[in-house]
Amino acid sequence: MKKIGIIGGLSAYSTIEYYRILIEEYNKIKGKNHSPELVIESLDLEIISELMRADKWDQVAEILIESAQNLILAGAEIIIMATNTPHKVHSEIIKHVPFPFPSIMDATAEAIVAKGISKVGLLGTRFTMQGKFYPETLAKYSIEIFVPSPEDQELINNVIWKELARHELKQESKEKYLEIINKLIENGAKGIILGCTEIPLLIKQEDCSVPVFDTTAIHAKAALKLALEEDDQ
Repeated sequence: MKKIGIIGGLSAYSTIEYYRILIEEYNKIKGKNHSPELVIESLDLEIISELMRADKWDQVAEILIESAQNLILAGAEIIIMATNTPHKVHSEIIKHVPFPFPSIMDATAEAIVAKGISKVGLLGTRFTMQGKFYPETLAKYSIEIFVPSPEDQELINNVIWKELARHELKQESKEKYLEIINKLIENGAKGIILGCTEIPLLIKQEDCSVPVFDTTAIHAKAALKLALEEDDQ
C-alpha cells in the first residue's frame, strides 16, 4: 500500500480517531497483526485557530503546505488533513502537493450520494457552517445543504472549541446538539453531516432518526481505499 501522511493535531483527539480507524479498517482487510504504514505531522491547534479567527487564511495555507511537504519528505504518498475547517484552503494546498490529497468534502459527498440523499444538514465550526467550501463541493453532487440558525451556530461553535477540542463530552451539550439536529430534520434535511471531526465523539448514529455522516470515519476510510488501490491492480 501507499504510505499515508496525516496533517494532525487539529485537534489531537480527532487525529487519534483517524489513527484508530485507519488501523482497525486495515486490520479487517489484512488480518493477523497487520497495521498500515503512515506518518503524522502534529500541528499546534491554538496557532492555527488564532490565524483562522484573524482571517489570515493565507498563513494557514502556508503552514499546511509546509506540513504536507514534511510528510512527503517522511515518505508519505497520500496526504490527508484530519480536520474539516482548514479544508477551506484545500484547493490552494493541492497546487503544492504532487501526491493525492483527497478532500473531506468530496469523500462525504460520495457517501451521501451512495445513500441516495440530496438534502442534508451541516454541523461544524462557524467557519465551516458559514463557509463556501462545503456548499460548493456538494453542489457538484446535486446535494443541498441546510445550516442551523445563527444562534444555534454560535452554540455549536462554542461547544466545539471550548469542550470537544479538549475532549470534554457533556450530556447537556449533546442534548442541545440533538435539538438543533431535529430542527434541521424538520426543515427538510434527510441526513446530517457531522462536519467537524470532533463532533462524532459526541453524536452517534443511534442518537439520530436520519443517516449521520461521520466525516472522520468517511475521510479515513476513503484515504485507506486510495492507499490500497495499487494492491488491487
